Amino acid sequence: MDDYEKLGAFYLGRTHDLDKNITRNELLLYDSKDLTTHAVCIGMTGSGKTGLCIDLLEEAAIDGIPALVIDPKGDMTNLLLNFPNLSAEEFKPWINENDARKNEISPEEYAEKQAVFWKTGLNKWDQGSERIHRLRNAAEFDIFTPGSSAGLPVSILKSFSVPPQEVLDDTDTLNERISMTTTSLLSLMGIDADPIKSREHILMSTIINYYWTNGQDLDLASLIQAIQSPPVSRIGVFDCDVFYPAKERFELAMILNNLLAAPSFQTWLEGESLDINSLLYTQTGKPRISIFSIAHLSDNERMFFVSLLLNQILGWIRTQSGTSSLKAILYFDEIFGYLPPTANPPSKKALLTLLKQARAFGLGIVLSTQNPVDLDYKGLSNTGTWFIGRLQTERDRDRVLDGLLGSSSQGFDRNTLEQMISQLGKRIFLLHNVHEQKPELFETRWAMSYLTGPLTRPQIKKLMDVKKNKIKAGIESPVEEGPKVTETSSRPNLAPEINQFFINVKRSIPEQQPIVYRPFIWGSAIVQFRDKPRNIDMQETFKIITPINNEIIAVDWNNSEAIDLEISELSKESEKYAKYENLPIAANQLKSYKAWQKDFIGYIHQNKKLTLLKSVNYKITSEPNETERDFRIRLSQIAREQRDEWTGKLREKYAKKLSSLEAKIRTAEDRVEREMAQAKQQKMQTAISIGTTILGAFLGRKALNRTAINKAGTAIRSAGRSRKEAGDVARAQENLKVLQEQLDEINEKFQTELEDYSLKNDVNQEEFETIFIRPLKTNISVQLLSLVWVPFQELEDGIIVQAYS
Repeated sequence: MDDYEKLGAFYLGRTHDLDKNITRNELLLYDSKDLTTHAVCIGMTGSGKTGLCIDLLEEAAIDGIPALVIDPKGDMTNLLLNFPNLSAEEFKPWINENDARKNEISPEEYAEKQAVFWKTGLNKWDQGSERIHRLRNAAEFDIFTPGSSAGLPVSILKSFSVPPQEVLDDTDTLNERISMTTTSLLSLMGIDADPIKSREHILMSTIINYYWTNGQDLDLASLIQAIQSPPVSRIGVFDCDVFYPAKERFELAMILNNLLAAPSFQTWLEGESLDINSLLYTQTGKPRISIFSIAHLSDNERMFFVSLLLNQILGWIRTQSGTSSLKAILYFDEIFGYLPPTANPPSKKALLTLLKQARAFGLGIVLSTQNPVDLDYKGLSNTGTWFIGRLQTERDRDRVLDGLLGSSSQGFDRNTLEQMISQLGKRIFLLHNVHEQKPELFETRWAMSYLTGPLTRPQIKKLMDVKKNKIKAGIESPVEEGPKVTETSSRPNLAPEINQFFINVKRSIPEQQPIVYRPFIWGSAIVQFRDKPRNIDMQETFKIITPINNEIIAVDWNNSEAIDLEISELSKESEKYAKYENLPIAANQLKSYKAWQKDFIGYIHQNKKLTLLKSVNYKITSEPNETERDFRIRLSQIAREQRDEWTGKLREKYAKKLSSLEAKIRTAEDRVEREMAQAKQQKMQTAISIGTTILGAFLGRKALNRTAINKAGTAIRSAGRSRKEAGDVARAQENLKVLQEQLDEINEKFQTELEDYSLKNDVNQEEFETIFIRPLKTNISVQLLSLVWVPFQELEDGIIVQAYS
């Protein structure tokens, strides 16, 4: 089973015989590549729908495929409840203690029963602790709670930033994104706005379009100001004040301001941004299963967040290269209300666009619902996989059949399908896959995650507190302590030919804590990297600062640090009432700067290099500035594509051999049964013949007559034929044995090839070669080398901290 998992086969259960009501030992393996044509899972409460969808996401994680999970109800948070030791201690914090009371046992006893129950269930489906360990190690599982601090917080600010260039270049896509962003924001403000008729919608869309097309990021504060003072003078053919008078615009701005000022809204502005790449992979390149739990939000808030997230996903797929393999999954649980058949909420248009376009970029969409009548089946015409479980009403069955038959080009017998669906039991599903020849019935496997039901916010907080503490520890660095130095209140006088600049203060500084400026040397240069064999010709800008001191070597570029500021951000003016550290003598001599510039070029030549990573196995080199994380992610997708192609050829290669051999085995089995039947019949005839002869001789005359002798001869010949038939059975059985050994040999070769390929092509274990491309000194162009004053803040306890970042 593990070998199939490594090669993109999702283990979802075993095939089921509906007539006999038994589950066979035949595995139901779903090809991950088929999910690029999307899937829908339909089933009433108690059908096993949640378990099946969790199975699917578990398999994706094991296969290294990340997922974004929208969870309006809270069930999918159970994906974090997988316990490798399957012990009562692991289960106890997550059991429902009301169930323990109903069973009149203690929580400890109930936890023990649940642990045994889950372990037994997993064993029945050939799963255990080892596979749970593998699941936990394969991906990072995180719960995000937008608008709440229970899980990981989510910042929506990036959602108003300028979209990727690919979106800006596509007018239809840009207009669609602006419209959805505006509609969702107005919905959060309690305004039901029509994109064509609503003045609010048209005004805000115009403002957003102005900022984005001019390459400017937008935040809510800027939007409030722009509503009061629009950046455009006309909207359509009307003057802005005629179209939407200033007084009424102020009222709209106040509504948005009240929303922004509300204490409860502040949690929307904190935490991780909706950056899809970061939500799909960790900083080390490990796949993420990012679960967005939104059960605690109001309907308007849910629609607002879902629309923003779908917008970000649409922007992300525009930046992706095309692929036929599965790259990531978007799973939407309980989609009721987000893709309705008649209404047009902001989420609907985004989902329809994704269903039409995402497959080309390897994003598989899985939609789940227990209310089939509330789905727009026209929108599901691009859905290639249907998981259908037990349904509640005849109306539900009719709607599912209409959608199923309408989405497939295969000829189905509606009556047969209706009969099959009406007989489905718990955890029994009908799988319709356009990539397969016929529908398949199967029973879902046991989930590795403990299905305890929707988690409460305190439970989510308990799960994610450890993660939040790690994030906090990584973000918050200790303040920089600096030595006390001699200071002066006056700005040092410099030779007129020496330039000096000031870095602007970015902190809020109380008056009693004055600014202290320290002297640094700023160096910025444009560096050209060239490597003809690898077709590399690119340039980078390096900006660094290093302190000046009174030592023999006044400026040591080895002590420099990168600074994320543009030259245009430097100022010629300082803060008022600032203090200055004493300037070393060398900083007031022009020749020092010439020497420092020469050293600066030498430092870049020696220390700044373009670092590339090379995969020897795949013969692929990383792109300039591509991190190891991003290179591994890209390489894993290439590996998955090659794997899918290779496994297809391997299956085709062995399918012919197996088909021929299985046909021979069936023939041999039939022959064994036939020979055994013939041998049994001949043996019986021989026994009757001999028995009759002996009995006749015993009961008849003492002297044998000719008839008796003839009968005895017939009996002897019959016994000979009986021995021959027995020999035929033995030969048939031997032939069958040989064929079965040949089958075992082919299976063994198949498994060996799978194992060899998996070991050889494990991207996560591959060690890359490192390639360095150094710049020539002639390709280093210094933009600016100058004295720059860096602001620091002196705290009450004497500690000095940076005041510019």
